[in-house]
Amino acid sequence: MTGHHISTNKMLLQVAGALFLLTLLTVGIGYLQLPHPWAIIAAMGIAIFKATLVALFFMNLWWDKRFNAILLLSALGFFSLLVGLTLLDTLYRVPIIPEF
Repeated sequence: MTGHHISTNKMLLQVAGALFLLTLLTVGIGYLQLPHPWAIIAAMGIAIFKATLVALFFMNLWWDKRFNAILLLSALGFFSLLVGLTLLDTLYRVPIIPEF
């Protein structure tokens, strides 16, 4: 049986630096005043990339067994499915009190 992977300080600092730069990029996009859907799409894209970096390197999924990565992806898939079904329900619901 092999031992656990030990991340080097250099690699962890590089990932932390990348996360910091991506955070600055997110703030910069906020100041650009992009049109409505594009600002959200850009911010969510950066957030997903940052979450991927955290999962791969700080949670050591890059060096771990692929089964754990499959478990994480299935949990995210089921979460997305539940949120999507909830949004479909709330977007097409008939209002209880009619608008004046």
